[in-house]
Amino acid sequence: MEIIYTKNAPNPVGPYSQAVSSNNLIFCSGQIAINPATNELISGSIKEETMQVVKNIEAVLSASGVGFENVIKTTCFLADMKDFQEFNEVYAKFFISNPARSCVEARLPKNARVEIEVVAIK
Repeated sequence: MEIIYTKNAPNPVGPYSQAVSSNNLIFCSGQIAINPATNELISGSIKEETMQVVKNIEAVLSASGVGFENVIKTTCFLADMKDFQEFNEVYAKFFISNPARSCVEARLPKNARVEIEVVAIK
């Protein structure tokens, strides 16, 4: 097992890793819209928050030696399912390989509006 860490993504807000690699799989912890330069949650539209989340995921994937094309599963959390369509507009631009996905409504850390976790393969 290998712990993955990058300064280009936010520090974890609890006792967990940004990602863990085991065999050929990479398990990325959920990312919310924290700007890694400030470690503050950005405030903006659901599209802006989703874009920051995707940037954070991209940084963790890059530190793991892979990209979005290696993602095989995502789990998406929205604070309000009313944001589903706008969320999908941003999501679809990055996860073009159409990995398996679950999307649920949930209360999120720091009152974020969106969180995404991914599993990728090397």
